[in-house]
Amino acid sequence: MTIKLHDLAPAPGSTKNRKRVARGIGGKGGKTAGRGTKGQHARNTVPAGFEGGQMPLKQRVPKLKGFNNPFRVEYSAVNLDTLEELGERLGGTVTPESLAAAGVVRSNVFVKILARGTVSGKLDVSAHAVSKAAEAAITAAGGTVTLIPLPFKRENKAGRPAVKGNQFTNR
Repeated sequence: MTIKLHDLAPAPGSTKNRKRVARGIGGKGGKTAGRGTKGQHARNTVPAGFEGGQMPLKQRVPKLKGFNNPFRVEYSAVNLDTLEELGERLGGTVTPESLAAAGVVRSNVFVKILARGTVSGKLDVSAHAVSKAAEAAITAAGGTVTLIPLPFKRENKAGRPAVKGNQFTNR
């Protein structure tokens, strides 16, 4: 069997000293220390991220685009067809707690009832928000709609969340 170049490896456990450059002109790594002669790279003056005068990546990437409204209220939407399917399990009474127990929404979320689908039986719905079409469909079927006030919003005379006014007094 012949030994080939790719079979060569250092002995197990052996170590090799690191290359010490710029220690005089004798041998490799002396004088210019492998940096060539003159120029920017020979003088250790290239900043990290420098791309030779091209606009650097850290400046090409956009900064702070868009807007996130800190006062936004996120609702979990539940449609009428979902309430129709769960009608027997919910027992005619729909609350955020009963919807969470049925696995439709997560617990401790704001629930909004939307009007996709139809309702055939009487439902007593309590939710944080209800679309006008859904409210009309529920009351037409003989049910009732109760709005649960949000813990940080004022309500107007109609019982709906206040929209106008100072954003800091609506909380």
